[in-house]
Amino acid sequence: GGGEPVPRPSSHATPALAGLPDLVPDPYYIQASTYVQKMSMYNLRCAAEENCLASSAYRADVRDYDHRVLLRFPQRVKNQGTSDFLPSRPRYSWEWHSCHQHYHSMDEFSHYDLLDANTQRRVAEGHKASFCLEDTSCDYGYHRRFACTAHTQGLSPGCYDTYAADIDCQWIDITDVQPGNYILKVSVNPSYLVPESDYTNNVVRCDIRYTGHHAYASGCTISP
Repeated sequence: GGGEPVPRPSSHATPALAGLPDLVPDPYYIQASTYVQKMSMYNLRCAAEENCLASSAYRADVRDYDHRVLLRFPQRVKNQGTSDFLPSRPRYSWEWHSCHQHYHSMDEFSHYDLLDANTQRRVAEGHKASFCLEDTSCDYGYHRRFACTAHTQGLSPGCYDTYAADIDCQWIDITDVQPGNYILKVSVNPSYLVPESDYTNNVVRCDIRYTGHHAYASGCTISP
């Protein structure tokens, strides 16, 4: 984990000629449905297996009836580029997740982090969300071509990959976080493993006010 942030490669000067994808996360989608949920470890077995919880959840003394506090939010990513966004991993290395019954074709499609509003320091262990990429929906005139299967995964131009807030791992584990003001940072293609025509629109930041029971998201915007 941790380490230095990857320097952002300079975007290509002629994206139209290059024919590259361009992923853009949707700030309004995140802001509209962010909430806090308590869940028992028993109901988080799959998520624990996929390393979606903070390290304190993996201590030996944690029991099935212990609860975690999760900051949940949805994610919708559009490919507004001119070519397919294809997974960074070759198909033979895709991971079958038996718990969730699907293949993950990309280890780091998104990073989720929670930062202190004043210092910008990370206060929760965000995690790297691996994903099963597919065209959930498309703009008028575009057609779905990728599904979350063993054979084809990707995101077509003009299409969206959408994850509801209630699916496993679509959260940050904030069990150890005190009430206060924070910034939720959602990054797509965070390590630039897949070339894009524009990397300046890959991050959404939201102001989060956490009361200890509820979270209120506001001011979600795309920020470089």
